[in-house]
Amino acid sequence: MKPQSYAQTAEPPAPARYKGWIVAGKLGITLLTLGLLWHSVVADAATAAAWRGLFTRTLGGQGRGAVLAALLLMPLNWGLEAWKWWRLARHLEPVSFRRSFRAVLVGLTLGFVTPNRVGDYAGRIMELKSRRLDALGAVFLGRYCQLVATVAAGTVGLLYFLLRFYLPGYPAAQVGVVVLTLLINIGILLPLYHSELLVAAVRAVKPLRRFSRYLAVMPTYPAPLLTRVLLISGLRYAVFCLQFGALLWAYGVQAAVGPALAAIAGTFLLKSLVPSLNALADVGVRELSATHLFGLLGQPVLPVLSASLSLWVLNIAVPSAIGLVFVLRLKILRKRRSMPALAPEA
Repeated sequence: MKPQSYAQTAEPPAPARYKGWIVAGKLGITLLTLGLLWHSVVADAATAAAWRGLFTRTLGGQGRGAVLAALLLMPLNWGLEAWKWWRLARHLEPVSFRRSFRAVLVGLTLGFVTPNRVGDYAGRIMELKSRRLDALGAVFLGRYCQLVATVAAGTVGLLYFLLRFYLPGYPAAQVGVVVLTLLINIGILLPLYHSELLVAAVRAVKPLRRFSRYLAVMPTYPAPLLTRVLLISGLRYAVFCLQFGALLWAYGVQAAVGPALAAIAGTFLLKSLVPSLNALADVGVRELSATHLFGLLGQPVLPVLSASLSLWVLNIAVPSAIGLVFVLRLKILRKRRSMPALAPEA
């Protein structure tokens, strides 16, 4: 593959009149994030009860080890996401892992207050010094890889529930859902390694055509790099499952390991398929899915609900609050600099 050119033409500094708007925007995001965090973690009775229960179990020794394990896995979770973004961003410009980690936290905070977490795109893009439009395709690739891992595990998890609870005694239907599961996984994996088909499909739909230029960078990512990013996504998914499993155990859920993993995988899949207004809206979707699937396994609602809410607090609410520190220091308008020509990672 030919070396990727990163040469950028110099541009004048951003006009001073924009600085006031930038400061106001940062303060607005900060206040909105703090308000949502207060509403979701403190004012909401269910989440507040789960949060208090988490502290009680940690300090009182009841489930302390499991809760601490879930807490310690939080930086690993977002560290893996930063590693994934670091590999994708290096294809566009030289970037350090530290800056990639900061970009992930900024994106998490901005995504917390935006529909379908679109602020995640903005947070990562603004941390780059050049080729910000191309970075849209890179962020999409990272999220798509995570979706592939979620669908692969989630469809298998839901398949377990379909075969055990909904389709016993219907062998033809059982064969049909097994084949459908295989086709779904093949269908979602194919565009990852043949993203030119996805770009062509976007160009063919007139309302979406204007977005095709942002995705045009996707076919330039080599297959070995995509495979590494997909493996990192799988590792991150495993961390999610371990965290959820540890919290379920801490709250007293007694389901067998296999069925519990199927319920966890099904919960994550159902949550990912439902659009949301912001990160707070994800809570209801995940809790409804979790309580239904674990209810089929004979588990009481309250421990499952508490574990699911605690997972959201650990992985979304707390890192979003931490990301506010970097949002306030974010350089939104940069003066572009010339970048050396580098070969993309194979």
